[in-house]
Amino acid sequence: MGRAPGLSVRLKLTLSYAGFIMLAGVLLLAVVWVFLLRYVPEVIYTAPRDAPEWPGPLIVPNRSDLLRAFVPKAALMLAFLLLFGLAGGWVLAGSMLAPLTRIKNATRLAADGSLSHRIQLEGRGDEFRELADAFDTMLARLEAHDAEQQRFAANASHELRTPLAITQALLDVARTDLERDTGELVERLHFVNSRAIDLTEALLLLSRANQRSFAREPVDLSLAAEEATETLLPLAEKRGVTLETSGDMATADGSHALLLQMTTNLVHNAIVHNLPAQGTVWVTTTTSPDSVTLTVENTGTPLNPRLVTTLTEPFQRATSRLHTDHAGVGLGLAIVKSIAHAHDGTLTLTPRTAGGLRATVRLPAARPHPGT
Repeated sequence: MGRAPGLSVRLKLTLSYAGFIMLAGVLLLAVVWVFLLRYVPEVIYTAPRDAPEWPGPLIVPNRSDLLRAFVPKAALMLAFLLLFGLAGGWVLAGSMLAPLTRIKNATRLAADGSLSHRIQLEGRGDEFRELADAFDTMLARLEAHDAEQQRFAANASHELRTPLAITQALLDVARTDLERDTGELVERLHFVNSRAIDLTEALLLLSRANQRSFAREPVDLSLAAEEATETLLPLAEKRGVTLETSGDMATADGSHALLLQMTTNLVHNAIVHNLPAQGTVWVTTTTSPDSVTLTVENTGTPLNPRLVTTLTEPFQRATSRLHTDHAGVGLGLAIVKSIAHAHDGTLTLTPRTAGGLRATVRLPAARPHPGT
């Protein structure tokens, strides 16, 4: 937005300093006038020269004499104070505003796309240091978010290109090999197309969660856990995994559809990435005065803590995820993290000592609604 040019802050501070000094000088001269000059009479009466007590030549200045001697010097002093205030104020204002200049330059670099620059303001803590540190923190978060978005865009393009390339290859084979069994071709095309649709829907869900474009209502996470486990029970039975749910009613404010999707993703992830047989998934809910917690644990192989910290990144998969029929599209935990953040909550992933993963979602407890 265009603005009319105005005085710089440094000039404004300089004028303020000089004006304050001039005001102080005027007040000082006024004090001198009030407490000194007013006691000097305008006319001095002296004894006649022929009086016996006449001591000889005597000159006594009156008020007019003092004013003629005082006013020019006071004017020179005020002029000196004005020049001193302007010069000193300009130097002091420049020194005080130097950190703002560094912050301004860093802001322009960030506006031009350079997010790696940091102010790193030296010195003890004050308002400018707090502002610079807050700006550095913001730049670090923006840089991390920008890098994450670039990785996401690259990975999404790769993931979307793969089914399209496979579909193109299958169609080329069908066009050149007319004697090939079309039933097998149609089945493979259907599978690839279904995977592409799942990926697209997951991307849309992730975008919806990031934008927080949903209405909030009280949602009981314990009921969501029961619904998710009931939906995924056939998959668990097929893979030989036992589902166990427990816990108290844990109500949070949010979208029922998104919180159910979050719970379903966690339970699905725990079922798929489990032991080959005789695996177990525990789903529990707890509540406290300020928050509610959903915890999903599963048995499985021991996990590297470094790998666990990357599982919430979009399209991040462990090695075992690449060769299963229910591997998903690599957005399950990323969607869980986005839904949790959209509800002002957190997702914590912790490898279990005996093997497997513990996923904990903590959300703010629902506030009492009027009429409840």
